[in-house]
Amino acid sequence: MARAASRWPKGSATLAAFVIVSIALLFAFAPARRAAEAKIGLSLAAPLPDRVPPGVVLRVGDPVTRWVFEHNGWDKKLPFRIEWAEITGGPDVTEAFHAGVLDVGFGASVPPIHAVWMGIPVRIIAFREYADRARRQAYVIGIAPKAKIQSLADLRGKRIAFSPSQVQAQVVIETLKAVGIRREEVTLVELPSSIGGDVYSNALASGAIDAAPIRADLVAQRYLRDFGARGARILKHPPFRDDGGNIYVPETALADPGKAAALRIFVQYWGLGQAWINTHPEELARGYYAGKRGLPMADARVMAAYTGNISVPRTWAGAIAYQQAAIDTLGPETKHPRLDAATLFDRRFEGIAGDAAASVQGNRS
Repeated sequence: MARAASRWPKGSATLAAFVIVSIALLFAFAPARRAAEAKIGLSLAAPLPDRVPPGVVLRVGDPVTRWVFEHNGWDKKLPFRIEWAEITGGPDVTEAFHAGVLDVGFGASVPPIHAVWMGIPVRIIAFREYADRARRQAYVIGIAPKAKIQSLADLRGKRIAFSPSQVQAQVVIETLKAVGIRREEVTLVELPSSIGGDVYSNALASGAIDAAPIRADLVAQRYLRDFGARGARILKHPPFRDDGGNIYVPETALADPGKAAALRIFVQYWGLGQAWINTHPEELARGYYAGKRGLPMADARVMAAYTGNISVPRTWAGAIAYQQAAIDTLGPETKHPRLDAATLFDRRFEGIAGDAAASVQGNRS
């Protein structure tokens, strides 16, 4: 603060301090301000507008969806413009919403909940899940090479990576509860996970933590490939759901009639995109994961398989129950209030993505 004040003309230190504090307060109260602004525009109870006026732009952070849209030429058919952002993962999406630089984000169960807990009103407008969720888990528990963990019961007394704003936190808490380990019997190391999983994998390999939830895709395969000879291993977590994915938006976007109309169309095409992913795994592997991301084809196919075989439900009863389970798991552990999961969903969008995914065009595209 002293250095900042010294750059002002003599006698202006008080003014400098006032300006700095004012800027800080503006940022601190940004979520509340945006919530108030949202109430001034289109009501969340009003029907979704049918017409997109000229000049509407949606800022979307979902790289896979971007590639699918552009590969199929759908972005050129839209009556609005999309500005794509390389913003993924719950913490980054929440931060972008807070800064007002993103309209649409993709995340698992926890990010929309955590955003609301942080004072950023958001709504879920589309939901997807594994079609084979009874047989597949999105996450596994990575075990450090020297952790001496043979089973989940051995997690007692260990250091476990924990990111309260991401689904990994839910995986940790539900795993501990399932095997009868109290939170005070472990050390939770707060460590946000990157989308690629390198943060957790590197922390495990270095011995900084003993266990961490890692994605059951190329992240887990690479971890075993790179460190398995040293004793690294993975364990399946108990049978609870970890597969849901949400398209969610700030309420300010829904309060803008033009953006609300654009979001209705975007969600329809997003549903078509999920159907396309299901039926074109090799094309997705070659075009996006190999061509765009530069992965070897073997690894690209692993990622395409992880991304695919998904279902977009046409009704949200199961989705709401899934989100409620996440709230009830994490709320008491993170000292946040209980939410009614139904209030996270904008029911005006229910069925739009699911109907599109189930349509003839979706199945044949």
